[in-house]
Amino acid sequence: MSRVQLIQPADAQGDFKDALDTVQKGMGTVPNLAKALANSPAVLKAYLALSGAVGAGLPAPVRERVALTTAEHNGCDYCLSAHTYIAANAAKLPESEIAAAREAKSEDAAHQAVLTFTKSVLSNRGHVSDAELDALRAAGYGDKEVVDLVVSIVLNILTNYFNHVAEIEIDFPVVHAKPQD
Repeated sequence: MSRVQLIQPADAQGDFKDALDTVQKGMGTVPNLAKALANSPAVLKAYLALSGAVGAGLPAPVRERVALTTAEHNGCDYCLSAHTYIAANAAKLPESEIAAAREAKSEDAAHQAVLTFTKSVLSNRGHVSDAELDALRAAGYGDKEVVDLVVSIVLNILTNYFNHVAEIEIDFPVVHAKPQD
């Protein structure tokens, strides 16, 4: 059971309803994460705006790989479940690439560069080396993509940590993170 109230769309009014209606229109459903974030309509709106910006900046297969790497790194079962589902059904990633992304791996060199960079950002709390940034650039990513990737990683950290605090009930097919060493 969630440690924060889940605002049900049918019970929402005003800013709460507007924010949840936006989620419903975009996803066709309102996941429990959005219902929990709706306790603060301003936060839900900020989350949706940031998600939209990341969505406009990075292709879905890249976003989902980053989300999977981040969720696995942070041990977030909710996000790992959600992004495994989204990666398979919306981004159309094959099961092998979903499993690989959880380990910050990809058979594609450009995606591998993104995931290596992502893992470094996570492990080093943003303190990446010049060589790591150069490797990402050598794979064809410019400053715009660097900004988009860092914001995508941070957005995923936000939801991972919020889910840890709120202990939101998973409303996707459940996937568990591997135990941390």
